[in-house]
Amino acid sequence: MRCQDMPPYAPTLMESTRAIGYSIEAAIADIVDNSVAAKAGRVDIDFFPIGESYISILDDGHGMTEEKLIAAMQYGSRDPLDERDEDDLGRYGLGMKTASLSQCRVLTVITKQNGRVSGAQWNLDHVKHAESWSLIILENSDFNSYPSYSKLTSLENGTLVIWQELDKFAVGENDIAEAFTRKMSLIREHLSLVFHRYLSGETGLKKLDIRMNDMSIVPQDPFLIKKSTQLMDEETIVVRGAKVKVKPYILPHVSKLTQKELKDLGGKEGLRKQQGFYVYRNKRLLVWGTWFRLMRQGDLSKLARVQVDIPNSLDDLWTLDIKKSTATPPEDVKQNLGVIIEKISEGSKRTWTYRGKKETRDDVIHMWNRMVSRDGGIFYEINPDYPMIEDIVQEYPGIRSKLDVLLKQISMSLPLNSLYIDLTNDEKLANDSDMASKEIIELVKTIVMQQASIEERYSTIEALKLAEPFCAYSEEIDHAKEKGEFND
Repeated sequence: MRCQDMPPYAPTLMESTRAIGYSIEAAIADIVDNSVAAKAGRVDIDFFPIGESYISILDDGHGMTEEKLIAAMQYGSRDPLDERDEDDLGRYGLGMKTASLSQCRVLTVITKQNGRVSGAQWNLDHVKHAESWSLIILENSDFNSYPSYSKLTSLENGTLVIWQELDKFAVGENDIAEAFTRKMSLIREHLSLVFHRYLSGETGLKKLDIRMNDMSIVPQDPFLIKKSTQLMDEETIVVRGAKVKVKPYILPHVSKLTQKELKDLGGKEGLRKQQGFYVYRNKRLLVWGTWFRLMRQGDLSKLARVQVDIPNSLDDLWTLDIKKSTATPPEDVKQNLGVIIEKISEGSKRTWTYRGKKETRDDVIHMWNRMVSRDGGIFYEINPDYPMIEDIVQEYPGIRSKLDVLLKQISMSLPLNSLYIDLTNDEKLANDSDMASKEIIELVKTIVMQQASIEERYSTIEALKLAEPFCAYSEEIDHAKEKGEFND
């Protein structure tokens, strides 16, 4: 038996790894990962689409010596099985190179540490010509010719990543400037979500300011924690001695959200597609909008989202890919997540069905009845025993038969298809919004003031307080009653 060393042919391998499948937003997020690991407080991303177009990413992190820079430029510079710092967002030692060269043909990295500047460059055409892993080491006289270098000189420490010869942008594009504008919007949205916990300065994290062409990115909280989101019990799953923390959330009902909040929470695909687990590795969002096949995405669970925090020590169990865009939970974690899913799907269903109110009282009289037919089908009908209907019948005894026919026709004419389309598209229905207290009081007055005696009015008021929508305003109605607003 004999062995033979078989190093990969550099030009072929480097060109091949360009097809790993990075999107422009995922590639830039991979570079920002390095900035986070370098303890940066600010990252500046500059786009220049005119002439010799480029993208530069500059951070004020701790920078690198020339020795560490050369090591970082090496393919497979770190063993994925090595133990990493808790806040290290890397894994395979390939991210910066594969992410960058998936978008450009020339990758230049200039770094500064303690006033000393070093630079190195991967140029795919140069590698092809040299037919080897020929890394270009820059001299001091070279630095000034690179875009955004002047910004690096103003920092004590930092790293500048420059993408040039952006050949991927030109593919299928007639107007590269317009393509830059469109993709900048995608990148901004992606970074605002993926790094939202760093951007907001969550406790225990160094706050990060990411700027695109000098405009700071605003964090996008997928759980809308600051707006009455129902936080269920947090659970901890211990795997191989490490803790996986799980926080289930139920979003507010659509009627409680602004159009901007709906857009931020659902994006182009809507709330239905964004439900599920949100997996974070060291507080950086990896995967979102999936139930890992533990349950189907449905309309009644569209308000459910689960924050899952995993440490980088469990990377091998979660089968994390190079792009850090896919992860699959290990079997013991899956089993625990399955139990949690049952709780949150029921909570989301209740929030969706009852418009954000916890209606657990059996004595509430609903305007609509949900009925089950003999063949198991579901239909809705107007409740014939609703207090206002009974009041009309008592006032006009001969109207019951005609009224029953009218209510049946209204129930049968319910535009279910249109309602389904509007609800699944996360449309905010005006008639699904809560009424103001003043409107409720005026409506009660309209109903009860037709009755002559105070006793009859008070009796009607008590009946109304058991019915929708009045049952949600019982305190306001009692207060108006104490003030004598139903007496005159």
